[in-house]
Amino acid sequence: MDRKVNILVTGGAGFIGANFVHYIYKQRPDWQITVLDCLTYAGNLANLDGLNESRVKFVKGNICDGETVARLVKECYYVVHFAAESHVDNSVHSPWPFVQTNIVGTYQILEAVRKYNKRLHHISTDEVYGDLELNESRKFNEETPYNPSSPYSATKAGSDHLVYAWIRSFGVQATLSNCSNNYGPYQHVEKLIPRQITEILEGRRPKLYGEGKNVRDWIHAEDHSSGVLAILEKGKNGETYLIGADGERSNREVIELILKNMGKDTTDFDHVADRPGHDMRYAIDSTKIRGELGWTPKYTDFEQGLKDTIAWYKNNEAWWKPQKAITEAKYLEIGR
Repeated sequence: MDRKVNILVTGGAGFIGANFVHYIYKQRPDWQITVLDCLTYAGNLANLDGLNESRVKFVKGNICDGETVARLVKECYYVVHFAAESHVDNSVHSPWPFVQTNIVGTYQILEAVRKYNKRLHHISTDEVYGDLELNESRKFNEETPYNPSSPYSATKAGSDHLVYAWIRSFGVQATLSNCSNNYGPYQHVEKLIPRQITEILEGRRPKLYGEGKNVRDWIHAEDHSSGVLAILEKGKNGETYLIGADGERSNREVIELILKNMGKDTTDFDHVADRPGHDMRYAIDSTKIRGELGWTPKYTDFEQGLKDTIAWYKNNEAWWKPQKAITEAKYLEIGR
């Protein structure tokens, strides 16, 4: 590349965004990284610890603030847009923040990249496609119709459609990716895997929604990061790529694996009330990104990746402990 690369990462102090920042920091040592994050409960500056400030610049700000977004976009070469409200339970309880961040925030990003003719990669989710039946072999692919089922997935679907419209109407340079469920370091304890790990670490039994038959397709956050980098550097403008690592597991299987690898009996968990409208199965067909861009996941053994994640939470109690009591109090309010 002929010019100096400065990449703007929105939501770069959150779970998936921070993993991407760490990955880029290691894999592209000549790149400058700017992180824009408003540090809601899900963002944490500690997620960026260990990164040299001469290469990583942090800006506290909201993607709904068009002036801040435009100023930062003007200075960069790439924009990778991770920033989103993403927790389904929260979206059911209070949808408005999801509309603000996921729809209005994405609009501001799009207007800035349009004004300054920058290259955008927009991060989405497999949840925009709705869900699949447990007993079918079909998986989501780039042609699957959208069928969101929660305020979270509906607002992410809306943001995707904004990106498609700006590509077609205004010629914005953009790609999109829809990814399966991420796991790994820095994930907030409200999410399934870190919640159960930290429950066990604090001497309590894990919680399983309903019967736990719901299936998710898991991918390690580092593999997601490598997929995004492949799209950013080799992806075709206007195209969508699905990033998945063939990691389908039921929620019950995940909890049993966590218990097993933490030295507990695999039946040592409690059933709690199921989530309203709980999607049954997600599954990603990643043929396109593998075939066209040559991407392959590193963490193909889910249990080993889970062991590594358990070890991270064991070794980083100071990181997750302050979040834990507040999170569990919120779950207690809704009976989960």
